[in-house]
Amino acid sequence: MKQEKTKNKPVEAEISSCTDRDCPTHGKLRAHGRVFQGTVTKIFPRRMTLMFERTIYVKKYERYAKTRTKIHARLPACMQHSIKKDDLVKVQECRPLSKIIHHVFTGVVKAA
Repeated sequence: MKQEKTKNKPVEAEISSCTDRDCPTHGKLRAHGRVFQGTVTKIFPRRMTLMFERTIYVKKYERYAKTRTKIHARLPACMQHSIKKDDLVKVQECRPLSKIIHHVFTGVVKAA
């Protein structure tokens, strides 16, 4: 019995160690709205940028054109070590956290 309790304590410590209030899994930040997938271009201490391509219709030329979209997303401290540059990740919309950050990181789709 004592061995099981000691084995469970480090797991509980990892879960409770995330004190970030803007974490979608451990904090009170509610992620809702659209979900985007893209590749990570830069990683900062509490945020990351990702870029993805999409096609839009240009009415003037009656053709489709590829455009790139860059999104800044909040990167919680507990998930910061799980991503690297050029990973395919998933982000979801949330309330505005700053002037440029309106999305939050939710998971890795494919590692680089």
